[in-house]
Amino acid sequence: FSGILAEDVLWALLELQDRLAATTAWAPGSGRNVTLQDVCYAPLNPTEPGVGDCAVSSVTQYFQNNGTRLALTAPQEDKGTVDWHDHLIYCVNSPLSFKDITALELSCMAAYGGP
Repeated sequence: FSGILAEDVLWALLELQDRLAATTAWAPGSGRNVTLQDVCYAPLNPTEPGVGDCAVSSVTQYFQNNGTRLALTAPQEDKGTVDWHDHLIYCVNSPLSFKDITALELSCMAAYGGP
């Protein structure tokens, strides 16, 4: 994989998303700081969303925006070692899967619970 799907780009994207999720902005009209949870679309928890409930569309959602999952590797009998490449290919073809067919056995669902 290269370009936008290179591993270093995915790590940079995770870091950027973490920084954006922690960003606050002063809203003079309401007299308080506003955060992502205040303005995001959270379809599965609309009343009191946390950052993880926000429907953020990103390729890193195939790893639930989790660097530990992105870094995982596992031995697999028919393929040698499987890693994020194998999981990503599986998820692109089966985005609604709760568990891929690799030895990683990761979900393709996003951190907020949707596809």
